[in-house]
Amino acid sequence: MAKKILVIDDDPDFVESVVNLLEAKGYQVASAANGKDGVAKATADKPNLILLDVMMNTKDEGFNVARQLQELPEVKGTPVIMVTGVRKEMNLPFGFEPDETWLPVKQILEKPVKPEMLMKAVTDALG
Repeated sequence: MAKKILVIDDDPDFVESVVNLLEAKGYQVASAANGKDGVAKATADKPNLILLDVMMNTKDEGFNVARQLQELPEVKGTPVIMVTGVRKEMNLPFGFEPDETWLPVKQILEKPVKPEMLMKAVTDALG
């Protein structure tokens, strides 16, 4: 059975390209355009992996969603890969690192992300 991946991102072009890439590799892919819908889809669909953007309805929505997902029994422990352009967009002189409490994600990828880099992260996260 195909592994399920949920993409939570408000950029329709990015979502379309990622969905096409992942489906071509045999994954079952769903998407949500904001954190609220993403959390609802995650708890209903119980994906094997979540790809999460940061800046959606607010500039930090993805950070809050990452923490919220780890508090829900249905998806607690589901690997999350953050795919974001927040550092470039906000001209931040620093990056982000996964942190069990503040940023409970497996990995952080900077947009634009190369397809081969994304696929390596997905493969690694799914074991």
